[in-house]
Amino acid sequence: MVEADGASEKWGHTLDDLNGKVAVVTGGAAGIGRGITEALLEDGARVVIADVEAPVLEVAVKELSDLGSVRGVVTDVSSPASVEALADDVFGNEGACHLLFNNAGVTSGGGGRPWEQEPNDWTWCFSVNVFGVANGMLSFVPRMIASGQPGVVINTSSMDGGIAPVPYASVYASSKAAISCLTEALAHQLIAAGTELRAAVFYPSGGLLDTGLWTAQRNRPEALQRTRPRPPAPGTTFEEFKAQLEAAGRTVEVMDLNRLGRFCVDGVKRGDFIIGYGLEEAAEMLHRRADAIGAGQLPPAALT
Repeated sequence: MVEADGASEKWGHTLDDLNGKVAVVTGGAAGIGRGITEALLEDGARVVIADVEAPVLEVAVKELSDLGSVRGVVTDVSSPASVEALADDVFGNEGACHLLFNNAGVTSGGGGRPWEQEPNDWTWCFSVNVFGVANGMLSFVPRMIASGQPGVVINTSSMDGGIAPVPYASVYASSKAAISCLTEALAHQLIAAGTELRAAVFYPSGGLLDTGLWTAQRNRPEALQRTRPRPPAPGTTFEEFKAQLEAAGRTVEVMDLNRLGRFCVDGVKRGDFIIGYGLEEAAEMLHRRADAIGAGQLPPAALT
């Protein structure tokens, strides 16, 4: 392996003033995406929310319209044609895209042993979490580069996979590990190519997150449903998981999603590559994993 020289020194700040800038947020009608959208509107950005759920999208646009310029485009990020249509819409109507938040995500439908997952679990999770981000990159990045304007691509990963594997969420964690790797590669290549774009990876963190991930199965296509019953798994809802942690004697703090959205946007404005709470603890975990790898041993697992 050859390390790229000087990438961190060339990182720089590209967008510290968002007033009038155009931002696209996938999965932006609810949860973390909506928190990001609100923060962007507060900073004067023009926001296009891309979401697969039309009724939720309509409500979000209506409720957020008083904060600034916001509109919605129904988009299935797992479909290259749908994301390409989104890019056509954004560049045709807004004339630019300065901030692309590839934020939409799902789970495979709960935890469980890796060998108890089905091909449809892998296809469903990766089609949104990995191919969804790839589709956004493929449709938007060439146009963003061609515009010659500064911009940032922000990909939502997870510390569950992006920092260390989580044994009971192997499909989801694997998808998020792929996003961390992809974003790092994208960031280096954008710098090496001399573009005005940068990339960042966002790790939602700071506490337990009550997001749509817990009920993501509501949007799972019929063709990708499981073909046999899922083995029983504890903690498959937010409340069950929260109660499980509390029963184990762990202090549980629920993160406010609007606060998290603001934290993410502020990280982008600072020019951070990695945006997340608890990075010192993550670094300690990575050091322990590195020590195990150096000794040829099984690295310790991340425990949420």
